[in-house]
Amino acid sequence: MPTEILMPALSPTMEEGTLAKWLVKEGDTVSSGDLLAEIETDKATMEFEAVDEGVIGKILVAEGTEGVRVNTPIAVLLEEGESASDMGAASKAAAAAKPEAKAEAAPAPAAEAVAPAAAPAAPAAADGSRVFASPLARRIAAEKGIDLAGVAGSGPHGRIVKADIEAAKPQSATAPAAAAPAAAASAAAPAKAAAAPAAMATGPSTDAVIKMYEGRDYQEVTLNGMRKTIAARLTEAKQTIPHFYLRRDIQLDALLKFRGQLNRQLEARGVKLSVNDFIIKACALALQAVPDANAVWAGDRILKLKPSDVAVAVAIEGGLFTPVLKDAETKTLSTLSAEMKDLAARARDRKLAPNEYQGGSFAISNLGMFGIDNFDAVINPPHGAILAVGAGVKKPVVGADGELAVATVMSVTLSVDHRVIDGALGAQLLEAIKTNLENPMMMLA
Repeated sequence: MPTEILMPALSPTMEEGTLAKWLVKEGDTVSSGDLLAEIETDKATMEFEAVDEGVIGKILVAEGTEGVRVNTPIAVLLEEGESASDMGAASKAAAAAKPEAKAEAAPAPAAEAVAPAAAPAAPAAADGSRVFASPLARRIAAEKGIDLAGVAGSGPHGRIVKADIEAAKPQSATAPAAAAPAAAASAAAPAKAAAAPAAMATGPSTDAVIKMYEGRDYQEVTLNGMRKTIAARLTEAKQTIPHFYLRRDIQLDALLKFRGQLNRQLEARGVKLSVNDFIIKACALALQAVPDANAVWAGDRILKLKPSDVAVAVAIEGGLFTPVLKDAETKTLSTLSAEMKDLAARARDRKLAPNEYQGGSFAISNLGMFGIDNFDAVINPPHGAILAVGAGVKKPVVGADGELAVATVMSVTLSVDHRVIDGALGAQLLEAIKTNLENPMMMLA
């Protein structure tokens, strides 16, 4: 029977997507790893690869179709020995799962489920004796002496495909099956977490709100995937994370003077450091100085990270991204600056890969550039803390000698998850950040 190509889950929070562009047409021959389509997820536009080889027999979902649920059939792949006349059964199955039938579509698995190595694999035996595998997979298995009954299939409905056989070994063909339950549980967990916030939503219903504004002039804005995800995650964050807040004022005059000197020296190289670059570096080094605060909440345990992977909020049209600067404590200011500019540009174009905006233990949200003096940021789970950065403004201060002076002061607020970081530990982290920013030359040591 022809294989259905299903709408993939390309991020842990993806439940539906837009089939932006087909990169193949009916009749094209494809191999494992070939690009099939561009899919717009709740976060980015990503390319979708074939997991098996064959001929595109029929395209079931047209370019530009929005709201295609994960696991909905989007095309039919004909494998060796199959023809267009074999597509009747597959087409009937696909017709019952059109994008419009959203309530009947299967829930979204985690993004890791797209890749054969992490798919929720199950034994390929349907009734204890029969094995479902592509013709190509059967041929390669026969050549390698691999028993198909012991291989876990990562294709649609547990079908064994070429990649599964290539990853298996004759003497350990049953290993993937043994690992399958753990992989399935791991892949299912993020999907459950992503779905949970919807059930937590509070407030009046849609119909009740609309009724309140009958007779008033308004425009109704449909939520896109990103907006739905932001709403769900922030609802989850505020309802489940015990936030507390620590505030400090940081004097920036030494940093601004030092930044000016560095920028004059780096001008020939086309490098211009921002205050935000110094903030990223200061936070990365502070996490190393206070390692117990470099942690995330993992449900029933705390994970303490060794590297400083710092996420930075980037505003884009319709929402925001938090790309992660990995190993930020080891990178120079100019490297951090270049990397941040690249990530921000690709975030605005929605071209970031999931591994570029997932993870990290700490985040920075800087609204000072918009003239905001101070604010409280919402923690991005599973992070242990987020630093809200306000604008640097001229203020009167009392110097160490007791004399009144004018200084450039930046107000920051550290939002902390009390399950991960206690008050005293959070205070130590914020003190380390303040010390780094007020003594910028120390960050180059």
